[in-house]
Amino acid sequence: MEIQKSKCKVCGSENIIFDSSRGEYLCQNCGAVLEDYVIDLSQEWRAFSSEQLERRARTGSPLSIVKHDKGLSTQVGKGTAELYKVPTEKRFQYYRLTQWSKRLSTSKDRNISYALSELQRIVSSLQLPKTVLERAAMYYEQLISRGAIRGRSLEGIIASLVYYAAKELHTPRTFDEIAEVVGIDKRELGRVYRYVARELGLRILPADARDFIPRFCSLINVSEKVQKRALELLEQAEKAGIVSGKGPTGIAAAVIFIASLLEGERRTQREIAEKCKLTEVTIRNRYKEIVERLGLENIIKEKEAELEKEETIEKKIEKKEEKVIIPLIKKKEEKKEEKKIGKKEKKKEKKVKKKKSKKVKK
Repeated sequence: MEIQKSKCKVCGSENIIFDSSRGEYLCQNCGAVLEDYVIDLSQEWRAFSSEQLERRARTGSPLSIVKHDKGLSTQVGKGTAELYKVPTEKRFQYYRLTQWSKRLSTSKDRNISYALSELQRIVSSLQLPKTVLERAAMYYEQLISRGAIRGRSLEGIIASLVYYAAKELHTPRTFDEIAEVVGIDKRELGRVYRYVARELGLRILPADARDFIPRFCSLINVSEKVQKRALELLEQAEKAGIVSGKGPTGIAAAVIFIASLLEGERRTQREIAEKCKLTEVTIRNRYKEIVERLGLENIIKEKEAELEKEETIEKKIEKKEEKVIIPLIKKKEEKKEEKKIGKKEKKKEKKVKKKKSKKVKK
């Protein structure tokens, strides 16, 4: 295994190799030993599959900030299901051990474990990445070390930390979404958020509309062309100074609405408002401002006229198809019914003939 170290002290060559069998760094040019008795920190065993790797490993899982004990402590039993794996004569003893293991944990550990489990629930329900979970857990630990949680709603603090961490890592969620998942009033959440930001010295910055566009596009189910056009329109709106002082979600929704019109994938304002959990009024107001300032009135009118023409043509084609296809379908159905009736009549005739033949035999 070749490892580049420094230059050779003898000849100045950079062609240096590492001899793993001897634990030495050698110059391949002149043969000088630059360093010997090097400790090999790599594993001394091999594994050819993931299962073999886990089985042969002699270390535990890495430290995790998401766990209240960083993953270092042990626990007796993982639930009531483990109780039935123990022999009947030792079940009472096992149950007592599980109870004592819970009692020996401090109130701080219990608080942290409950808070982190609630944090995981919120993050998973909001479909946020693991990085948001770890960042929020780090902030929660800082609050506990400062003693800033006492007397405050635990759910509100966790929700505010998730809101800030998601915004900081460019995967923002709105106050309404987080309040709905946690079950807290929006005003209460805002009050706790300001308190947490003050205690941790966090800068309360408005979310960027650019971070909302990919998620809104996936919710509305539009193509990448629309998303790309929406980002271009947002850049133009920022240069024109339309974005400042406006809600980022409203701007993002309005830009997507305009882009869907321009790219021929029109979505209604009501549809966008329902999917993005906004009101039609906010989208309409932002839409008017952006269109007027960027001078897109004529282009949008032309696009709307083209889309209306396409829709009328499609409707005409559908009507023609209905006139031609529906009668054919009806004829096919009538023929099927006639065949069924004919089959039934034939069956009846056969039955009558059988009865007559039986009577003649008698």
